[in-house]
Amino acid sequence: MVDKNVFLHELAAVTLLRKGDSHYLKEWLDYHLVAGVDHFIIYDATGNDDVHEILQPYFENQQVDYFNAPNESEQVPPYNDAVSKFKYVCRYMTFLAVDEFIFPKNNLNIVETVDEILSDIPQAVALAVNWQVFGSNDLEKADYSVGVLERFTSRAQSDWYEDATDETLPVGNIHVTTIANPRYIRYIVNPHFAYYCNGSFAVNSDGEYVPYWGNKPVLSDKIVVNAYVTKSAEEYQVRHDDMTDFEKNNRNDVKDDSIIGYRDTRAHNYIPKEKFNREKCFAELEKILLFATRKNVPKEFFEGKLEMFLTCRALAEVLRFNFPRDKRGRSLENLALRALNRTFENKITLAEIMLMFDALPHILTLPYDVVDEIYKNCINLINQLIKMFYNGKKWQNFVDMQKYLDLMKAFGRQRSIAKTKLTATLKTTPK
Repeated sequence: MVDKNVFLHELAAVTLLRKGDSHYLKEWLDYHLVAGVDHFIIYDATGNDDVHEILQPYFENQQVDYFNAPNESEQVPPYNDAVSKFKYVCRYMTFLAVDEFIFPKNNLNIVETVDEILSDIPQAVALAVNWQVFGSNDLEKADYSVGVLERFTSRAQSDWYEDATDETLPVGNIHVTTIANPRYIRYIVNPHFAYYCNGSFAVNSDGEYVPYWGNKPVLSDKIVVNAYVTKSAEEYQVRHDDMTDFEKNNRNDVKDDSIIGYRDTRAHNYIPKEKFNREKCFAELEKILLFATRKNVPKEFFEGKLEMFLTCRALAEVLRFNFPRDKRGRSLENLALRALNRTFENKITLAEIMLMFDALPHILTLPYDVVDEIYKNCINLINQLIKMFYNGKKWQNFVDMQKYLDLMKAFGRQRSIAKTKLTATLKTTPK
């Protein structure tokens, strides 16, 4: 378990903006802020200047990271990019379109709800939340002066979906939106599903394993995603030439405007997150790392804390990079790596090994002496795993470890060169 105070963001929402999304963006941002999202990672494929104008106050409040995206039809590359860039500064990440609204049914915020579900399942690193598909309310024309939540208040039956056929993709509430610990994401394979580190997995709101992009039977009692996939006929046509899927998803069977009450209650009690506090970040790291690097701390203390120290190192790097004149950033990054190195004194899980190896290429470029010890420990660990997987005839794992070993040796040959260069750079940093 990682101390939540070492994250810059509790929950970040990642989205790809597509044609027509600027009409709904402000409502979507404001709703999710009061529901528990405290940061947005936005990839913009609209080419629309209105987006910058809408986002300006969120930029000023340090609530958005923004990137241009080349293709509105490809959500997966931006999602993976966000994981790569931000996984150690966000406690959770969720991946959703601007027509999807996460709706806890317990009046708690999203993070509290996720924590409640995942807390008793140690290997669960993600929550797969079923959709509730909303229809057009029989509206033909767009009326952008009224919000989506107020205009579209009729949906399909809670358990509605249609399985795929040879000619069609599945539709309906079987689809899920993922809220995940991003450090355990190996790769997002489609907008609804990710592969996770060995031994880690996603669960539904009942705590049951979810192996792919959907979950059935559909669950809707604890948390859902209201999916406004059609809106009015006119709005649907902005993005789609074919109305076939509009007819499939235009379900208006059940009156349901409960999300409005949730939004209003949350808005009434909403307290904005304070802006980035440099001294608070330093203090949190010092509290953890000054204790962890005492000589008399027993090795048992470090068991299960690899993720913690990887996260501490990432935050120290943020501080070092943004405040290069403050020597505490370098010192704390070095301490985080020393604490990280001590986790090798205990048995570590396969999931932790995957975390370590994913972070290792970057760590090996750092100039601190302890990195050489980390490198040797990882080489020894890989050799042990190769032997274990070979003897157990776990050939895929064996091949994966052999690839890691080859990668490590390649980085090792460059290690002394990188160390020399970065040490020289740090020496020339203004005091």
